[in-house]
Amino acid sequence: MVDAPASTAPPAPVTLAGSGTSPRERVYAAAEKISAERNPTVSSVREAAGVSNADATRYLKAWREEKAAAGSHIAVTPQPLLEQAARLAGAVWADAVALAAEQHAAVEARWAKDSQDKDTELAELVADLDRITTEHATETAALKAELAAAAERATAADARAAQADEDAATARAETGTLANDLAAARARAETLQQTHDALIQRITPEDTKKPRR
Repeated sequence: MVDAPASTAPPAPVTLAGSGTSPRERVYAAAEKISAERNPTVSSVREAAGVSNADATRYLKAWREEKAAAGSHIAVTPQPLLEQAARLAGAVWADAVALAAEQHAAVEARWAKDSQDKDTELAELVADLDRITTEHATETAALKAELAAAAERATAADARAAQADEDAATARAETGTLANDLAAARARAETLQQTHDALIQRITPEDTKKPRR
């Protein structure tokens, strides 16, 4: 039975025929070369090795069996080697776990420090805010007290000014009254003086009025 070719592309030319080697060696060499690119078949090996169909079939089969046996031999690993590999893998895993734990601890410590620094900074900001708020409240209360005192002083000044205006009006009214009284007194005084003079002339004898010689 002849295997069908794995690819329709023409095989790469292999100059193995007539090289002075045996058909088996040529078939093995052709199979190795062809297997690097694709699965070797009887027809591709036969053409590349320049052997008969029977030689290509027999030696390709032998080549495949040897490859399979070699693969099985490699797959069966000795127990001591497996144990050593297991110990090495365990040691590598332990080192990896220790390194990961160390890195995790370093990251966690750095995160804790950063978190503590942020908490400290936040506490300082809160303290500053409380201090500024307290100072602002104190200053606001002082300003309100000063404004209230100024308002009271202004009210008192307005009251005094109003009282002064009232006193001035009263004084002006009293001055007017005194002036009127004074004018009336003067008028009465003049009237009395005139009456007095008239009476004096009436009671004075005529002789006293004549000038003496």
